[in-house]
Amino acid sequence: MEDTQTHKLILYNDDVNSYGYIIACLIKFCNHEKVQAEQCATVAHNKGKCVVKHGDYLEMLELKDNFEFVDIKTKIEEHESYMY
Repeated sequence: MEDTQTHKLILYNDDVNSYGYIIACLIKFCNHEKVQAEQCATVAHNKGKCVVKHGDYLEMLELKDNFEFVDIKTKIEEHESYMY
């Protein structure tokens, strides 16, 4: 079976959206459990960014569109293992 997790979605920290709002969006869009969403929000806050999901490009594009719709900055990147 071919690995379909070729891309990752990165959440960026911002000074606009509240911590609770980011957590709620991670739960809604990425199906994270509350603790996982809290951890991702904390990492993004402290480090400036956090990988929040892995999957194929179309799945990541749909998630990115969802986050953009609610004014949360994300970026899609190819997994390093697929870059070489």
